[in-house]
Order: sequence, then C-alpha cells, then structure tokens
Amino acid sequence: MPDLSLLLPENLHLLAVPAAIFLLAGLVKGVIGMGLPTVAMALLALSMTPAQAAALLILPSFLTNLWQAGPLRTALPLLRRLAPLLLSTAAGTLTGAWLIGAPAGSWARMALGSILALYAVWTLMGRQGHVPAARETSFGLAAGGATGLVTAATGVFVLPSVPYLQSLGLSRDELIQAMGLSFTVSTIFLAAGLVLNQAYPMATAGASLLMLVPAILGMQLGQWLRVRIAPPLFRRLFLGSLLLLGLHMLITEL
Repeated sequence: MPDLSLLLPENLHLLAVPAAIFLLAGLVKGVIGMGLPTVAMALLALSMTPAQAAALLILPSFLTNLWQAGPLRTALPLLRRLAPLLLSTAAGTLTGAWLIGAPAGSWARMALGSILALYAVWTLMGRQGHVPAARETSFGLAAGGATGLVTAATGVFVLPSVPYLQSLGLSRDELIQAMGLSFTVSTIFLAAGLVLNQAYPMATAGASLLMLVPAILGMQLGQWLRVRIAPPLFRRLFLGSLLLLGLHMLITEL
C-alpha cells in the first residue's frame, strides 16, 4: 500500500493518478449531480487503504458538497427538516470511528465493496419508498445512525442516507440540496473520525486541497457534457461500473 504521507505538494509527480481519479469523479458529479465521493473512494481504494483514500477525499468532498448545499435561504428549512438525520449521522460516524477505528485491511475493502454493490443495485432497480411525515423523525434518526456507522467503516456515505432522502417526496432541487447537506455533515465527521484515530495527518490536507482543482475541472466538464449526452444512460453506465467495482473488491478479498 502506498504511504499517503508521500502525497505532499513537493511530490507532485505522485499526484497524477489521484488527480485523474478526482477529474473523473468530478465529471460524474457534473453530469448526474452526485457521485464524487463515491467514485473517488472506490477508485482510490484500489491502490491504498480506505482510510488513506478517505483522508485524500476530505477537502474536495467538503467544499463541493458545501457548494451544493446552498443557497442558505432554501437550506435553512431543509436543515430543520433533516435535523434528525444529520445529528444522528454525526453521532453514528463518531461512534463508529471510536468502535471500529480507521478503515483498513481486508474487512474494510469488503465492507466498501459491499456498500458500492448494494447502492448500485438499489439505484438501478429504481426502488423508492415513502416515509410518512409523522415518522420522519424516527426514520431519520435510524437512517442517520446507520449512515454514520457505514461512513466510519468505509468512507462512503450514500447508504442508507440517499434512499431515505429519496423517500421524503422532495423536489429535484430540494433533493440535490438535501444530499449536499447530508454529504457535508458526513464529510466533516468522517474527517473528525480520522483525526480521532490519528489517520489524518495535517500534512495530508495539502494534497487533499490540490485534489480540489481536478475535481472542479471535472465538474465543469461534466456540466458541459450533460447537455450533449443522455444523463439517464450515463447514470446507468456509472452505476453498472460501481456494481462491477464493488463485486471486484469483494471477490479479491475472499
């Protein structure tokens, strides 16, 4: 496994592969509105531990999702509605970091592969539940706690938060903003968990900040492509690739 401490600004030649990965992850986000952390974690974890990949992901994920969570005028009502999900996500991530430690080794790769495959299958099937308004608090607390534990174990925070958000009957713009809020909170507390486990050296922040450049370039390219290709087809190809990648991770660790 490569040492992430080598991925510092003075060793720019070592950043070529991660930069290409963030360019691709940004492109996916630009086309379909999500997927940057998931794609980056999935591909980075092929050549480093999930904890190392998560450390490199922190700043690009935080800043791009914070941008997606705006503007504040429409974010505030969503924050109130999603408070149970967001608070329990924070608590679950910190609890998971304390109980599990930094994600590394075969178990972490198998967990990551499983989450990627499950998320791809769920989304490809097009299943979408409905949570009654009277039960949003209890469902939100449960979904957030589970998302936090999954985040701590794998560095991926799409399950079960995204299916839960899809079940709330939000408009398309509200859903995109809600995912931005959820992913921002997950990223903050993923970083806190890595620091708690001494798996996020401050020197890594320089390399993580550099990855913001290809991520934004990829998003701009994706937005340009979005009007020139069929997003539903691109989305299916993306999910199919995630499924194959997740299965590959599982099989190679068995």
